[in-house]
Amino acid sequence: MNVHGVLAIYRFEMARALRTLWQSLVTPVITTSLYFVVFGGAIGSRINQVGGVGYGSFIVPGLIMLSLLTQSIGNASVGIYFPKFTGTIFELLSAPISAMEMVLGYVGAAAAKSVILGLIILGTAACFVPVPIAHPVAMVAFLLLTSIAFSLFGFIIGVWAKGFEQLNFVPALLITPLTFLGGAFYSIDMLPQPWRTVSLFNPVVYLVSGFRWSFFGKGDVDIGISLAATAAFLLLCLGVIAWIFRTGYRLKN
Repeated sequence: MNVHGVLAIYRFEMARALRTLWQSLVTPVITTSLYFVVFGGAIGSRINQVGGVGYGSFIVPGLIMLSLLTQSIGNASVGIYFPKFTGTIFELLSAPISAMEMVLGYVGAAAAKSVILGLIILGTAACFVPVPIAHPVAMVAFLLLTSIAFSLFGFIIGVWAKGFEQLNFVPALLITPLTFLGGAFYSIDMLPQPWRTVSLFNPVVYLVSGFRWSFFGKGDVDIGISLAATAAFLLLCLGVIAWIFRTGYRLKN
């Protein structure tokens, strides 16, 4: 293990986040506060509780998950895309560092930034509403698994993208809508059939449900299924990344 190489990439990516501190941390906190004003104030005044949980508290896991998914993808995709864009990717490929170590540096930094952001949003939410955590170990596990899985997904997008338009396409036009339709601000049990069944084909439902279970001890989907879905997505991303480095897809040409 080339620890020095991994740490060099990790430190570089973390330093880049510090240079863009406003965009990396302050903007998501402001956005979260606005969500509480709009959803907690406007909708919360009409929906007192969802499944025995106050509506303001109910949307906290969904808000954290929304930021976690978009930031994990954005951090990892930008991290690997810029070496491609500037041509320094060839220095990385020729350096005495393996593919696994390169991925570990980029994905580790992206996941770390996302976890920090998630904890900051949790602290911000606690200023507005009570946020009980019934299963803190499960909460941390979901936070880490989701951050790592979607950082791997972001790494894949960064390799695949040929321009900034493609880089922002998946987070803006796929992940954000799926999160909004995945029970981030409502329970899918509130939906009539057949829309509840249709929602079960949305993979984000399992992430939000599992994360919400760690807070309140209840979710829309069984916790075992949520964990299995998250782990399966992580393994799928690892398989795709292994194929990318084995074939050199959009890295060497």
